[in-house]
Amino acid sequence: MPLPTSPVIRRARLGAELRQLRRREELTLEQVCERLGWASTSKLSRIELGQSRPDLADVLDLLDVYRVAAEEREALIVIARDAAIGRGWWKTLGGMGERQRAYAELEAGAATVVEYQPAVVPGLLQTPAYARLRLGVARLLHPDIDVEADVRARLVRQEVLHRAEPPHYTALLEFTACGPGGLPEGVWREQLRHLALLSRKPNVTIRVVPPGVTTGGVHPLTPFARYSFPDPADPRTVMLEALTTDVRLVSAADLAWYDTVVDRMLDAALPAAETTALLARLADDSALPSPTGPGGHPLAFRVRPEEVAAVPRPRPPQD
Repeated sequence: MPLPTSPVIRRARLGAELRQLRRREELTLEQVCERLGWASTSKLSRIELGQSRPDLADVLDLLDVYRVAAEEREALIVIARDAAIGRGWWKTLGGMGERQRAYAELEAGAATVVEYQPAVVPGLLQTPAYARLRLGVARLLHPDIDVEADVRARLVRQEVLHRAEPPHYTALLEFTACGPGGLPEGVWREQLRHLALLSRKPNVTIRVVPPGVTTGGVHPLTPFARYSFPDPADPRTVMLEALTTDVRLVSAADLAWYDTVVDRMLDAALPAAETTALLARLADDSALPSPTGPGGHPLAFRVRPEEVAAVPRPRPPQD
């Protein structure tokens, strides 16, 4: 069941608010912990950094120390409760890796998600067969991965796109991400049809970036996802995906850089309707021209908008 908020973001928000209150009272970490009888400052430090799921009783004690007035207190208690949820939801998945859980918690409460992938289909858009093969490859580097558990968890994550009030999700895919990439032909074509189907949802936009198209000299070096949230006070976030870990960025300077990247890539990418038709044609036509077209022109393979209506609609997956 999708969460109404992103616990990881609410934890970050709560930590920032509590740190500001402590500084307003001109108290050190040591002084607060001494007043509360906490053994060390690490507990408070982790709460302020949003690194731990807060205990509501601890938050209430901190609000007492900081002499928070009733109205502000109630607002912070709501944030603290949001920050504390999620453990039971995670357990219902039958197991989920820490990295996937971080993305699931961000997606759960997001208003918008923009994801860039240079080489593979994003997790929220993967078919079970595609996910199973990709996770099987990842298991060569990370033997502790439970492939089947992660596939089940990924399918539950995908429900966020189908809920009553879903986020608006935009995928920016390099053309390579839509290629076979060594996949069995049946898995690859099924994945392309699935992308074409999802792209017809009003809250899902898929845009392919043709090879060789310039993005104004600005180009990401790694996959990333940018998240915004319904409460404007919750920090917008970018997650960078690396081979062994992920990096979460929340500073205004970092977000401004990625805003520029997203804008440039949206200008360079094929329109959504042309992308939908292209995906469907790739799935069913093995005799398509080269992605760069005759003479190497990067847009020579563009699909006419009127072709979209003629594309057969794949059958939706059964519940």
